[in-house]
Amino acid sequence: MAIEATSPRAEVTGCILAGGRGRRFGGADKGLLELHGQPLIRHVLRRLQPQVTTTVINANRNLTHYQALGIPVLTDASDDFAGPLAGCLAALRHATTQYVVIVPCDSPFLPPDLVERLWRAGSVAQAEICAVHCAGRLQPVFALIATRLAESLAAYLGAGGRKIDAWYRAHHLLEVDFEADSAAFMNINDASDLDSAERRVIADAARA
Repeated sequence: MAIEATSPRAEVTGCILAGGRGRRFGGADKGLLELHGQPLIRHVLRRLQPQVTTTVINANRNLTHYQALGIPVLTDASDDFAGPLAGCLAALRHATTQYVVIVPCDSPFLPPDLVERLWRAGSVAQAEICAVHCAGRLQPVFALIATRLAESLAAYLGAGGRKIDAWYRAHHLLEVDFEADSAAFMNINDASDLDSAERRVIADAARA
């Protein structure tokens, strides 16, 4: 069943992906890096939680730190850091809602209407997966995915598949235009990005 035009909040579980190795940040656990005095994942939670019925975190290390946030923490089924699709699968299997929205732990400026816009676009197109398109390309780690695709994803990973775009395109994928909001999908990939995000938080606070 594709996305139906009802209320998105009641039917969507939010999953924050924090299960990576943070290679581009010297192996640091990016979700726990501090931005304006709080770990990055708290900034993401603050943006995502009002948009969904429940929220989970996918993490594979520092589990007690994530568990201290008071929401379920899901680990990958395997310990080989299989990438974002492994975290997505954990969320799809855990969710009791019809859909899961995935976002990364290092994007602290998510649009407050991200889920609503993905949902409404998917309702019109009857899509199984709706992913953000901005900065001229697909942004696959920001996506709304039908929970019923869990076994398809398990089979793909079991066969050695890792490319998130390839799995998406095996289903009815809709790329949703967020080009005007590209800045909202900023990722923290290195110390320079973290400094830029800090300046942005300070500027936003000054304008509030």
